[in-house]
Amino acid sequence: MTERRKTKQVKVGNLFIGGDAPITVQSMLNKEAHDIPGNVAQAKALEAAGCQIIRAAVPDLDAVPTIAALKEAVAVPIVADIHFNHKIALACVDAGVDKVRINPGNIGADENVRAVANKCRAAGVPIRIGVNSGSVEKEILAKYGGPTPEAMAQSAMYHVRLLEKFDFDDIVISIKSSNVHNMIEAYQRVAALCDYPLHLGVTESGTARMGLVKSAVGIGALLTQGIGDTIRVSLTDDPTEEVRAGFDILSAIGLVNDRPTLISCPTCGRTKIDLIALAKQVEDRLQDVRKPITVAVMGCVVNGPGEAKEADVGIAGGDGCGLIFKKGEVLRKVPEDALLDELMKEIEALSYISREP
Repeated sequence: MTERRKTKQVKVGNLFIGGDAPITVQSMLNKEAHDIPGNVAQAKALEAAGCQIIRAAVPDLDAVPTIAALKEAVAVPIVADIHFNHKIALACVDAGVDKVRINPGNIGADENVRAVANKCRAAGVPIRIGVNSGSVEKEILAKYGGPTPEAMAQSAMYHVRLLEKFDFDDIVISIKSSNVHNMIEAYQRVAALCDYPLHLGVTESGTARMGLVKSAVGIGALLTQGIGDTIRVSLTDDPTEEVRAGFDILSAIGLVNDRPTLISCPTCGRTKIDLIALAKQVEDRLQDVRKPITVAVMGCVVNGPGEAKEADVGIAGGDGCGLIFKKGEVLRKVPEDALLDELMKEIEALSYISREP
C-alpha cells in the first residue's frame, strides 16, 4: 500500500485527524434535529458501536440545544452540520461543539465568514468544508459543464481560500459524489492541491447492500493510495451499520489492528452442514471481539484445515458434525449444533497479540 499522504493535523474534541493519527470512523444521527431524547439515545448507540465522531444536523437555532445535550451524554466528539446561517455556527460553538461542518461561501458576506473563523479559532474548533456534486457553485458548473471532479475540486479550494483569507487553517475537506469514479478523482485532485486532512465518503450511496459496495470501492481505493484521514460509509440504514461497515473497510485494508478477520468458503457439493447460516452466526458473534485474529469457517473437513491453515482458529464442517482447528491442526470433533459455541470458546482463549496496521 502507498505511503500515507502527509497532512496537517487537526484536533477534534479528544482526538486528532490527519498527520500520523489513526483513520477515524464517523456516522451521522438521523433523528429529527429537535428530538433531544431521540438523538441522545442514538448517539449512545453509536458510541457503543465504536463510532469515533458523530455528526448532527442543526437546521436552525432551535436545534442548538441538541448539541449541548449530546456533549453531556457522550464522550465522542460532536460535529454540527450547518448550512447557510452563520449564526447557527456561532451558537453551536458556544454550546461546546467539537467541529463545525459549514461552507463559508454559502454564509453570506465576508463579515460572516470572519465571525465564524474568529469564533472557531478562539474555541479551538476546526471547520469541515463539505462539497458534493449537488453543491458546486453555478459559475463553476458553467465553466466545467457539470459537477465534474475538476469542478468539485475547484469548489472545495474556493471555500478553503475564504477561510485562509481570515487566517483560519484548522480545516478538514470532503468532496463527495454518488458517482464513485468522480468521487475518487475529486479527492485525488484536492489531495494534490493542499495538505489539509480529507474526510472520505460516497454520498447518497444507497441501501446497506449497494451503499456498502460503492463505499468500499471508493473509500478503499483512496485509502490504498494513502489518501484519507477519516471516513463515513453513508447508508440508507441504521447509523450503527455505517460504523460497522467503516471498520470492516479499514480492517480489510489492514488499517485497524484490533478486530478479527473472518474468512469462509463459498461452499460446494461437498458441504454437509448449513455453512451459510453458520458463517453469518460467527460474523455476528465476532462483532464485539477486539482481537486481531483470523477466524475460518470452512465447508468440509477434507480441505478446510489445509486451505485455512493460516487462520488462528476455525471450523471445518462434516456430516452433522465438524472439526475445530487452530493453525491447520485439528483440535477436536464436535456435533454441528455445538460448533459455534466451541469456536467461541477457542476465540476467548486466544491471547491478544497486537499487529501493526
